[in-house]
Amino acid sequence: MLASPAYAAGAAPTGGALGLIGILPWVAIFAIFYFLLIRPQQRRMKQHQQMIGGLKKNDVAVTAGGIIGKVTKVEDGEVELEIAPSVRVRVVKGTLSEVRPHGAKPAND
Repeated sequence: MLASPAYAAGAAPTGGALGLIGILPWVAIFAIFYFLLIRPQQRRMKQHQQMIGGLKKNDVAVTAGGIIGKVTKVEDGEVELEIAPSVRVRVVKGTLSEVRPHGAKPAND
């Protein structure tokens, strides 16, 4: 052989240190993912559940489709909205995007 093998001057990290360096970026990515995506979504879901739980007659509700109406009846999973005089529709509670207190005016008044 014409050339001798080259050896590194410094010691390479072994076992535990190498594993920690390899896992640290994954932990950082998960932490960022949790604080930027998961936690805010859980907070919004909790606020939505509280909003739906506090729904009562004469509140003004807005559906996800943009229909605005006055709540006339509240059942377990559904709400009856009056969207115009003598026009009532039943919607699923989960589709409500906003609930305004009963002092607010509905769109048809």
